[in-house]
Amino acid sequence: MKFINKTAVITGAAGGIGTAITQRFLDEGTRVAAVDISTEALEKLASKMGNPENLLLAKTNISSEDSTQQLYQQIKDKWDSVDIIINNAGWFPFLEFEKMTYGDWRKVMDINLDGGFLVIKSLLPMLKQSTAGRIINTASGSFFDPPVGQAHYVAAKAGIIGLTRALAVELGDYNITVNAIAPGLTATPIVLQSFPGELIDKLAEHGAIKRRQTAEDLVGITTFLASEDASFITGQTISVDGGRSFI
Repeated sequence: MKFINKTAVITGAAGGIGTAITQRFLDEGTRVAAVDISTEALEKLASKMGNPENLLLAKTNISSEDSTQQLYQQIKDKWDSVDIIINNAGWFPFLEFEKMTYGDWRKVMDINLDGGFLVIKSLLPMLKQSTAGRIINTASGSFFDPPVGQAHYVAAKAGIIGLTRALAVELGDYNITVNAIAPGLTATPIVLQSFPGELIDKLAEHGAIKRRQTAEDLVGITTFLASEDASFITGQTISVDGGRSFI
């Protein structure tokens, strides 16, 4: 397997996409620190995975510096290593710009942009000790085709793309690659609850591959970017949306 003796940190691990990614890395023999804000969701995730020994549950508020420092200590005490950081956690509310308060704006920024910064910042000392560190950030296809009512979310994801490029330059000397994945609308449980099925299908019709995007569609690109096969790819944003966007 590609990731034996590697440690991966996955934020938003208990969500639809996070669960699929976590399952794949566990199957590959990776030590996985599953990060989420909900203890209950993490416990359900562990039960679904069969409570494997190589899974660490880490309740963390990624928008809190203190909480991400506690995450660092938890992983250091358990494995004292980080090789892969997957910033998958996100929140995508809809709110018209004229109705948006600064508090609304900040909450979305805190989770979608500041959270990525804080997780990377806290775990970087261990990541620098890896012989082939990997950071994989989740951007969004909404950056290329912004929907109405998501100015805060689109701006945060634009920031993630900028952070990805800047860190690729800064961390290259440590043999750390930094890339972003830009998914389209993915039919996870929370999306299915939040969007009408007709809208999801209509958006799918605009892609080159005319079907709903699933969480599993993002697993392959994530494991590829985390692997040695992607050792010379850095600073890139890869659109994974069935051909709705071409960049």
